[in-house]
Amino acid sequence: MVTPQEFPISRRGLIAGGAASVAAVTVAPPLAAEATAGNAAAPPPTARVAFEVNGTPHDLELDTRTTLLDALREHLRLTGTKKGCDHGQCGACTVIVDGRRINSCLSLAVQHDGDKITTIEGLGLPGTLHPMQQAFIAHDGYQCGYCTPGQICSAVAVLGEIAAGVPSHVTADLTGAPQVTARELRERMSGNICRCGAYSNIVDAIADVAGVKA
Repeated sequence: MVTPQEFPISRRGLIAGGAASVAAVTVAPPLAAEATAGNAAAPPPTARVAFEVNGTPHDLELDTRTTLLDALREHLRLTGTKKGCDHGQCGACTVIVDGRRINSCLSLAVQHDGDKITTIEGLGLPGTLHPMQQAFIAHDGYQCGYCTPGQICSAVAVLGEIAAGVPSHVTADLTGAPQVTARELRERMSGNICRCGAYSNIVDAIADVAGVKA
């Protein structure tokens, strides 16, 4: 066992030693940060992607991590497509790609090379509104309006799905060809959330465009 006589240390020496240890720990992080900064200096990988958006061809050089949503909003300035949850849960970012609706926040832009993409701006603008846009206005299918672009893009694609006979859970339950009913529309539109709660009006707007009473 070591005795105090064999390992002498004064109170002053103990305090000085502790201060030196703190100084060493304090200095180390900046050195590590410099090393990390040096490694982070390399530019992120990029790739070229060419696609058609609302009938106009675009050729972009993008960070490979760029989502389709950010490519549309930040690079093409098509800000009608909204960023809501950014996790594919709300549907605010819905666009139509080659006739199919997708959540653009979950899809990388580089995956869409050669695709044809339609956003809310491509469906219609003031003065030349799409029938679905007009129906949403006529039936008050929105309140705050933030989810509306995604709702309308999804609604247009839904009628295309029903016309093409694409089944849903409701169709599977009832058997037979899908019909434009309130139940069918609610099931197919369930991925688009409206926090204002305008669901019944949205269903009425879609049914109006389809020419039926849901």
